[in-house]
Amino acid sequence: MGEGRLIVVKVGSSTLVDDAGSLDLAFVRSLCDQVCALLDGGTRVVVVSSGAAACGRDVLGLPARPKDLRTLQACAAAGQATLTQAYADVLRERSVPCAQVLLTRRDVMDRDAFLNARETLGRLLDLGAVPVVNENDTVSTAEFAFGDNDMLGALVAALVGADLYVICSDVEGLYTANPQEDPAATLIERVSEVDQRLSEMAGGAGTSYGTGGMSSKLRAARAMLAAGIPTVICKGRRPGVLLEVASGAAVGTRFEAPEGAAHEAGRKLWIGLAEVPRGSVTLDAGATRAVLERGASVLPVGIVATSGDYRSGDVVNVVSCSGDVVGRGVARYSSEDMTRVRGLKLDVIERFLGHAAAQPAIHRDDLLVF
Repeated sequence: MGEGRLIVVKVGSSTLVDDAGSLDLAFVRSLCDQVCALLDGGTRVVVVSSGAAACGRDVLGLPARPKDLRTLQACAAAGQATLTQAYADVLRERSVPCAQVLLTRRDVMDRDAFLNARETLGRLLDLGAVPVVNENDTVSTAEFAFGDNDMLGALVAALVGADLYVICSDVEGLYTANPQEDPAATLIERVSEVDQRLSEMAGGAGTSYGTGGMSSKLRAARAMLAAGIPTVICKGRRPGVLLEVASGAAVGTRFEAPEGAAHEAGRKLWIGLAEVPRGSVTLDAGATRAVLERGASVLPVGIVATSGDYRSGDVVNVVSCSGDVVGRGVARYSSEDMTRVRGLKLDVIERFLGHAAAQPAIHRDDLLVF
């Protein structure tokens, strides 16, 4: 990728739509004005935009957000073109190209696909375009069941190596309590660690037009802390908020790891946080220490149990013998084969199953340690 600061901004459905649930074109214009101002100053921008399902509900004439997955996917399919066109129309007025990028989390689990997505986004940025990224909701079932675009934006930020991730929300930031219920609640301006206390402060789901709430934003911020990318949660409809945040102004809640903290690579974050685990492997005490303290791969000899029905290439949890999830990674054996090889050394596996079968159960390059 070329030189220059890079910001990923995620805009939620509740910020994009008006009171009637339709796409607010005036807000889209305001957001694009800020994006273009950043471009003029040499800052590249990726927009991760929710709102396809909300736009599709309007396009299809549905009175409210549907509850079933198939109708949600139909709304996303009908609304994606409208959503992207809204950005493209405004950006075209400023002679800025707009590119639609639809991703599924499964797509970039493959190393080659991950690198291709990164290179494509990088090339678009080098050519002066503004990529507008969304989950490919039409084919992805994980989007509505397990997460939302807060995490997708975090993963894109890690993918492109962003300097800043901004979550434009319908709230000012993270508060000590729900400000709608507790008038004494105060805004938390800076966070260096997402602990249990902060997690308990987060509420549930957001508005009827979105799939997330503060808890999903905290999860995304925690991922960015691991990646070493500063994150700001702020009120998206505050005039000029993106420019304020980009300038370093004290707006919203800023999440930033302490200087010198260890950082994880983007692909590991995608593996560990984006994909739903299909099973688990339980390690003995020695294997757990090797993974946590020495950065070792998970070897079959250290696995004492496996659960779930998974294939080679699926993501599984890595669990200590005390039951704690210590990491998540890509299994190189199916659950059936893992049952056969667990507890065996690689030379024993090679002797009976051949050289190709003698490999780590989870290679360190495919393992995110929590």
